[in-house]
Amino acid sequence: MLKTALAGLRAHMFRLLLTSLAIMLGVGFIAGTFVLNDTVQAGFDQRVSADAGKVDVAVLPKGSGAVLSERVLERIRGLDGVTEAQGLVRGAAPLIGKDGKTVGNLPTTAVSIVTGPLDRADIVAGTGPGTDDRAAVLDDNTAKAQGMRLGDTITVLDAGKAEHRFKLVGLLDTGVDQELSFTGAVGFTTATAKRMTDFKGYREIDVAGTAPGLKQAVAAAVGDAYTVKTGHELASDLARAAGVETQMFTLGLLLFGVVAMMVAALVIYNTFNILVAQRTREMALLRCIGATRGQVFGSILLESAVVGVLASALGLLLGYGLATLTLTVLGAVDAPLPTDAGAALSPVTIATGMAVGLVVTVCAALLPARSATRVLPVAALRTHAEEQTFRAGLLRGLFAALFLVAGSGVTAVGVFVLEPGRNESLLAVMAGGSLTFLAVLILGPVLVRPLSVLVGWIPGRVFGVPGRLAVGNSGRNPKRAATTTVALTIGVTLMTLISVVTASTRLTMTAKLDEQFPVDYAVMDQERDSVVPRSVAERLRRAPELASVVQIRQADATIDGRHVSAGTFRGPVEPYVTAGSMAGFGPGQVALRDSDAERLGVQVGDSVRLRTERAGTVPLKVVALVDGNQGTLPSVTVAEAAFETYFGAVPDARLMIRIADGVPRERAREVVDAAAAPYPNVKVSSAAETRGQFDETLDMLLMIITGLLGLAILISLLGIANTLSLSVHERTRESALLRALGLTRRQLRAMLSVEALVLGLIGALVGAVLGGVFGWAAIMAMLDGALLSLPVGQIALFVALSGVAGVLAAVLPARRAARASITGALAAG
Repeated sequence: MLKTALAGLRAHMFRLLLTSLAIMLGVGFIAGTFVLNDTVQAGFDQRVSADAGKVDVAVLPKGSGAVLSERVLERIRGLDGVTEAQGLVRGAAPLIGKDGKTVGNLPTTAVSIVTGPLDRADIVAGTGPGTDDRAAVLDDNTAKAQGMRLGDTITVLDAGKAEHRFKLVGLLDTGVDQELSFTGAVGFTTATAKRMTDFKGYREIDVAGTAPGLKQAVAAAVGDAYTVKTGHELASDLARAAGVETQMFTLGLLLFGVVAMMVAALVIYNTFNILVAQRTREMALLRCIGATRGQVFGSILLESAVVGVLASALGLLLGYGLATLTLTVLGAVDAPLPTDAGAALSPVTIATGMAVGLVVTVCAALLPARSATRVLPVAALRTHAEEQTFRAGLLRGLFAALFLVAGSGVTAVGVFVLEPGRNESLLAVMAGGSLTFLAVLILGPVLVRPLSVLVGWIPGRVFGVPGRLAVGNSGRNPKRAATTTVALTIGVTLMTLISVVTASTRLTMTAKLDEQFPVDYAVMDQERDSVVPRSVAERLRRAPELASVVQIRQADATIDGRHVSAGTFRGPVEPYVTAGSMAGFGPGQVALRDSDAERLGVQVGDSVRLRTERAGTVPLKVVALVDGNQGTLPSVTVAEAAFETYFGAVPDARLMIRIADGVPRERAREVVDAAAAPYPNVKVSSAAETRGQFDETLDMLLMIITGLLGLAILISLLGIANTLSLSVHERTRESALLRALGLTRRQLRAMLSVEALVLGLIGALVGAVLGGVFGWAAIMAMLDGALLSLPVGQIALFVALSGVAGVLAAVLPARRAARASITGALAAG
């Protein structure tokens, strides 16, 4: 039986090649993901480990707002065995770009660069600032984006928004620090960093020493108020924190790999069904000469195991190549990931890839192998292989109804009962979708025939006799056709779902932006501090190009001991009042956001006590609650005159500007930019720019996900090719008889192509319906007040491409059928 199994492998190499490709693609994707993750994580570890040897002990404050004082640093320096201790400073210090405005959406982070053995800065060009208080270094990504070079003079704002100029003497690699990678970094001497950030103390103290038990000595000196770590513990924590995003990225990729392997399993199942059907007489003859059911079963599993091992090994090589290519691309686009570590196949990756490929292949072959044992010896006397008949039983209907009702119910709970935006609601929709998909999977053979008639109505009339024959053939073996189309259904369902979620998110967020940003331009600081001079608003209000200018002012205060942001407004504002009224709004009154009112436990008519540094405690009556989802007004709003009394002449925090009717947008932007130009930290943004950035992000996300799901589509097309190959084999005599009756080779190829078209469209249509329904459910569970947008054009394109891809998958089987000899095929029967 071993020789027979190996001979079967050699005899059916082409058919097994399609199976091998499915396994290879799935394993390659998973292995490539592991290789990519291992390489990036190794890069993080290398970078952090290089710094770990420089620090023996690190002291950090407990809590996000806590700092380490100068007294703590001096206490550590006085310990026996401490050779050096340095405090690290970190805080906001906005960099001014060549356009005269602050760089980025968030202020650049200022860091202190120390000298000596505790210097952990990775200077990739030039030198560090050393002891020169007029020198600075800049992270290499920001320098490249802003066109700044060594020797240039850069301008940085201090905590009071005053400008300071420094000579750029070096470029800094931010390494594994994700915060610095996001905001950018500008490095100074410790004294300059403290002066620029007005930081009272240190974010971290690094210690070098030779005494045994140094960590315990430092911990005893600083007390329980601080966290003390060894250098290696610090390095481990930094690497772990840096790798969190990488792990989430890896998990996302692995989910796509799992989808690919699910589709591959369906293709493998169909392939071995093909082999069993083709070898019915062979199996029967083996039984006639003494082979047992167990031996037949074992021979099929042996074939699957050999295919799984070989394809998995090739998949590992493919995954290594994909990971290497990805690392090359990431390095070329300066991604904030360590891609310099060489890609390598680790033992864990090899074992995982081989195990996944082997287990999936063998498990998918179990049912076909079991059906092979049912072949009776008398089948060897039959003249040709018989097609399997299908009857929908009562049990199938009961199970399908059970899963359908359960899936619909769980989905309804996630959409209508649970609170939108919470994990529980989205998980409920996912569970409901899985149960519903199982119902569709069970009903697949029942749906194939009516759907083939529906989908094939037009091709049956356009292509004449070949078209009508193709429509009939597509429903002749509903069970196998359903298994084939479900592979394509998975891919189209996910692509449609992602498209619906993306389009609906775009529409919903655009509507929310219109509510929260109901203006043409906004003028504000990067951190929305109250730093916009009032003269800017006065100048803009006099400009005829602008219809309205709204000034928003804010200041910190407390209500009943709780920290709040109190503010006021000047200009035409239409707040979304949910309770009470702001008519006649004046001194002694306050309007609260509904979320803040709930947090404070007050409602309209109640009184609150507002405390400010200037006015002390002031009683205010709550006259209105405003919608917290729109951000026009501050969370605690008082009248303008009252705000002046409570807080004094505070600058504006932001301006909201509308263009006058008929004024070109370009001209209005020039007016706004000119008013803000004298103030580097005052930036102008527009609703159109915000929407544009949001749309670009969604488009990129959709493109990436579509590309990843394309792998599942590709594997499912192999399944269509396999099914058509089986069809060609089983209908050899029928095809020859049709040729003998006058059907040309071209018509025979057209018949098989239309059959593939119908199968592809069935799978795509079912996937489009499922994806549309559960895309709606997902967006309703994800976002409160979500708006549904159905991208009909995209979905139609998915369906059309699936049909075209099905036709392409039929090229080789159709060509093989057309080339077969008529007399030879008839004689073989």
